[in-house]
Amino acid sequence: MNRPVVAIVDDDARVLASLVELLESAGYATCSFLSGEALLAFGLQGVDVLITDIGMPGADGFELRDLARQANPELPVFLITGRHEIADRPRPRGLGGFLRKPFDGDALLAAVRDVLDAGRS
Repeated sequence: MNRPVVAIVDDDARVLASLVELLESAGYATCSFLSGEALLAFGLQGVDVLITDIGMPGADGFELRDLARQANPELPVFLITGRHEIADRPRPRGLGGFLRKPFDGDALLAAVRDVLDAGRS
């Protein structure tokens, strides 16, 4: 069985590395990018979940989410933010949502698992 692929975009290399390590330790395949433009140049083919920081130079997380959803309307997208008023919004099942910095690794893994499970049902 193929491992689900999680694409991660963050302009902070340390955050990117920690997310890659967390997700790969849970059995996911990852591809990581320091910018939205790098992900778009790579493409979204084969990506099952997208996790992106909101505040980045160039294409920010909202723009990246919108472009990704144009290419694949069913792609779950999680936006990472330190702004609590954004992160505390309710999240529709199966579509992704917001993750608040600093985020709990177990909560992130549960959220990814939930959207992947919702996509299978």
